[in-house]
Amino acid sequence: MSWGTELWDQFDNLEKHTQWGIDVLEKYIKFVKERTEIELSYAKQLRNLSKKYQPKKNSKEEEEYRYTSTRAFLATLNEMNDYAGQHEVISENMTSLITGELTRYVQELKQERKSHFHDGRKAQQHIETCWKQLEASKRRFERDCKEADRAQQYFEKMDADINVTKADVEKARQQAQLRHQMAEDSKAEYSSTLQKFNSEQHDHYYTHIPNIFQKIQEMEERRIVRIGESMKTFAEVDRQVIPIIGKCLDEITKAAESIDHKNDSQLVIEAFKSGFEPPGDIDFEDFTQPMKRTVSESSLSNSRGDGKSEPKFGGKSKGKLWPFIKKNKGAGPEDFSNLPPEQRRKKLQQKVDELNKDIQKEMDQRDALTKMKDVYIKNPQMGDAASVDHRLAELGQNIEKLRLEVQKFEGWLAEVEGRLPLRTDQARRQSGLYEAQNTAAVNSCAQDRESSPDGSYTEEQSQETEMKVPATDFDDEFDDEEPLPTIGTCKALYTFEGQNEGTISVAEGEMLYVIEEDKGDGWTRIRRNEDEEGYVPTSYVEVYLDKNAKDVYKSLQKISE
Repeated sequence: MSWGTELWDQFDNLEKHTQWGIDVLEKYIKFVKERTEIELSYAKQLRNLSKKYQPKKNSKEEEEYRYTSTRAFLATLNEMNDYAGQHEVISENMTSLITGELTRYVQELKQERKSHFHDGRKAQQHIETCWKQLEASKRRFERDCKEADRAQQYFEKMDADINVTKADVEKARQQAQLRHQMAEDSKAEYSSTLQKFNSEQHDHYYTHIPNIFQKIQEMEERRIVRIGESMKTFAEVDRQVIPIIGKCLDEITKAAESIDHKNDSQLVIEAFKSGFEPPGDIDFEDFTQPMKRTVSESSLSNSRGDGKSEPKFGGKSKGKLWPFIKKNKGAGPEDFSNLPPEQRRKKLQQKVDELNKDIQKEMDQRDALTKMKDVYIKNPQMGDAASVDHRLAELGQNIEKLRLEVQKFEGWLAEVEGRLPLRTDQARRQSGLYEAQNTAAVNSCAQDRESSPDGSYTEEQSQETEMKVPATDFDDEFDDEEPLPTIGTCKALYTFEGQNEGTISVAEGEMLYVIEEDKGDGWTRIRRNEDEEGYVPTSYVEVYLDKNAKDVYKSLQKISE
């Protein structure tokens, strides 16, 4: 199967076909180039997508990534970034291994094709020239033969005419002989030219053209093989990144499997738990009685002979009405005492960590300046060592201020952690009952009891009506009943200002009576005298319980329950 023998007369069609082959190759190069552009664009979009959903620094989103589900999402974003990188690799490899190589090959192919067809045209021109020479020799031989025939006929006519002179007859004979000689010469030339042409034509169609067409055929077959190899490379480039893409997908799957719904639920508790108890039932208040309305056992105040209202805390917790207490708006106190215990502890710990980071930053700056000063001392030409003394002094003052701040917040943190139960770290994070809200907040709660037309709650003012917040940790007994028995004594280790409702102020070193021990909420109920009793933080007092009194107290508790 050879183009030289099978297609010896299809020079023009072969020229068109090979040009079509180059066009196909250039089309494939364009296709691969557009594919690389798509891969780069896709990779860029994936990277932008991953960047778009990355958590912003120093924002609320960073806190959200404590949860396993959001951490898995973050891992997915990171893996998508690596996934995008593999598409960039595909683009780079296709550009270097296919587009670049084929572009150079096309240029070489065009030059080779041009050379082959130039040789073919040259051979064709040569055979056409030989053909023209043959035709010219043939026409000349034909013309000379006709001229010889006419000269012969003229000689015979003159020879037969008796009126023609002998000289004219001789002249006609010599002219006929000359024409015959010219015809013979033309014949010999024509014969020689014909032999030469046949030889050239044979060489042309059986040697030159087959050789040229064979080279063109080999060139075309190399083009076909090359485009096939490029298509294999096209697939191989994709196949090479499949394992890495598979690893990215495996990591995404692994991140998804690491999601722990129980752990996330626990984190929600740690993030939002206040330490308060839910409110209890609200007692029925009978307004049909003509007598003064009875104060319920969970009321915030008891009527005393002297007109004062003194809160009484019961041994059994009824639950506080925390959801109805309005929160203070605006900036809270520096020690976060307006927050529930657990949230306060977290805020204080966060503040301590921030201050420690600031201290480390200031210390790093101080170390850097110290090194710079040493360099200036050793090499005065580089700078004045005294120029950094002022800044070093400032850094030292800043570090000292920050350390004092840390000590202050660590003190508050120790106070809060002392109030929380010490069962386990987990329990410490989850437990702890916040101290009673200030009187204004409770009053606002009590005033929000009766619904008004606009949806708010109001309470009718009356001399005989006292504020009531049912289901709180107040005593079940009234003032005219027997007070709780003493179960021990205690010594105040620190001064405590009891500013909130239900608390009592104590001075450092003061001795008091214990009437109710800490039940795990961080508070101990004490009594100074018959009219003064309330709660103080357990960490502020050293308790000495009377064992017998304690046993009696527990027995009474069980009976009351």
